Amino acid sequence: MTALTTGLLDAPNTATLTISCADQRGIVAAVSQFLHNHGANIIHSDQHSTDPSGGTFFMRMEFYLKDLDVARDQFERAFQEVVAGPFGMAWQLNSASTPKKMALLVSRYDHCFLDLLWRKRRGELNVEIPLIISNHEDLRRDAEMFGLPFHVIPVTQENRAEAEAEQVRLMREAGADFAVLARYMQILSGDFLREFGRPVINIHHSFLPAFVGANPYRAAFKRGVKLIGATSHYVTEELDAGPIIAQDVVPVTHRETPDTLMRLGRDVERQVLARAVKAHLEDRVLVHGNKTVVF
Repeated sequence: MTALTTGLLDAPNTATLTISCADQRGIVAAVSQFLHNHGANIIHSDQHSTDPSGGTFFMRMEFYLKDLDVARDQFERAFQEVVAGPFGMAWQLNSASTPKKMALLVSRYDHCFLDLLWRKRRGELNVEIPLIISNHEDLRRDAEMFGLPFHVIPVTQENRAEAEAEQVRLMREAGADFAVLARYMQILSGDFLREFGRPVINIHHSFLPAFVGANPYRAAFKRGVKLIGATSHYVTEELDAGPIIAQDVVPVTHRETPDTLMRLGRDVERQVLARAVKAHLEDRVLVHGNKTVVF
């Protein structure tokens, strides 16, 4: 998945159905027959099994159903009774006509932040951004140019708990469905993740754990690396160890300087984060333990 374009996924009465359950015979047939019986037209279908004998089965179906947006509750009750219950499914139905709400957390770096705002404005990301939270004032003007609310909550060792509680309060009041750390240079606590209770997506350079610290690109330069990259993942309490959504690398040569490595690295960070956010928005990411299935 490299293209960042919109299409049927933002059309009325179009939805995505995601499923995970123990692998067994008849899952695809049962889901397909249910949709057929309710007059749905399947647009896309993807499935994967970790092991055909005793593994976990994953499915993502995108379908169109006339009047789904007004009869969703009835549809969900019937699906639970007829299909999900008998197969022991964990499942979710998301309507494409209701964009997810994304909270953005930023610090001073602007490359990922501005890239997401630009892609939203260009229609590449079907998302609402109800608020932006930062621990610095630096990006306020950029946020206001896009007409977005910008909240500054300074974070120190002494006020971290209070600051995180205020961040969570603002995001929940804004109805945020998930949050993105667009180079937010603070470590989120377990209390933050539990209280927010929704997915949080992060982006970082792929030098971890080999090149840690404040200046990883200089450290990579000293080692003469030939590849630099970026990783986007869901945030867990274990630092930079959550389920990976997207990764990419670009080749570099001995001619690079720390500055050119940083520019190349920021380019790949922007692209990887955008791919991860789009995959999440389109319900293409199913978490399996500390891994993901990305359709």
